[in-house]
Amino acid sequence: MKAILIIHTGGTISMLENKHTGEVTTTPKHPLTDLSDQFADFAHIDEIIPFSVPSPQITPHHMLQVAKEITQRTRDYDGFVVTHGTDTLEETAYFLDMVLETNKPVITTGAMRSANEIGSDALYNLISSLRTAASDQAYDQGVLVVMNDEIHTARNVTKTSTSNVATFKSPQYGPIGIVTKGSIIFHHSILSRQTWPINQITKNVYMLKAYAGMNEGLMDAVHQAKPDGLVIEGLGQGNLPKDMLASLERIIQGHIPVILVSRCYQGIVQPTYGYDGGGKQLKEMGVIFANGLTGPKARLKLLITLETTTDAKKLKGIFEQTD
Repeated sequence: MKAILIIHTGGTISMLENKHTGEVTTTPKHPLTDLSDQFADFAHIDEIIPFSVPSPQITPHHMLQVAKEITQRTRDYDGFVVTHGTDTLEETAYFLDMVLETNKPVITTGAMRSANEIGSDALYNLISSLRTAASDQAYDQGVLVVMNDEIHTARNVTKTSTSNVATFKSPQYGPIGIVTKGSIIFHHSILSRQTWPINQITKNVYMLKAYAGMNEGLMDAVHQAKPDGLVIEGLGQGNLPKDMLASLERIIQGHIPVILVSRCYQGIVQPTYGYDGGGKQLKEMGVIFANGLTGPKARLKLLITLETTTDAKKLKGIFEQTD
């Protein structure tokens, strides 16, 4: 029987509902620990709680701590399950996918309803994740997100609804596999995966979302904060209002890498349009186009890769490659 380590980090999956007020909040003891006898059929289970915080309070330093916990125990376990709040689960999953050098299954999961709410998905998602982590097919698939009977890649998954239990989707790509009562079934496989193992987070990367009528104001404020990098969620295929251009050029001339993604949840940015603020002009200015990432994930990727290089050409190659 395989050995699986559960790493609890907090979130709704570790909370309980107050039946008098309806408030969902943390508890002194993890509510699923008392149900651990239900895991015995799937694997030998150990559990640790390195920290317990709501997912809006998760930082890249927390993510790095989880990565180190896994790295230190890779020889001792056949797979890992990380329980996490859903608000930033996709970011932690993608962070782990970029920094972990292991082919063993690493599964992230959470819950939209706490353990004592009607229709809770907490225990079910955890059991599904343990079954996936114990599956031979989950090796060499990168970090995965298992929720609501579906298996998603960390790179493509995103939270699509504020409260629906079927919130996690991979727009444009779909799940990589499914969980049934009797089987773990993978119907796709990742094509490639690159990792950048790091030991620290020292950089500061901001993210801005473009909107109609946006001008230099926010750009100048970000520039004055002296960031190490900037991610912009642009319009459509990768365009910006022309009133942003002068400030953007000053940022680029200051050797601050600027990564462009789209605020659309499908498609990729491309240097198509040649008007002022169009993607063609932005690319000629030195803006780096990311291949299909969301803004939050592009920010994490830049945060990580800046620990390994600040060379603009190398960063361009990293972000424009297909992975």
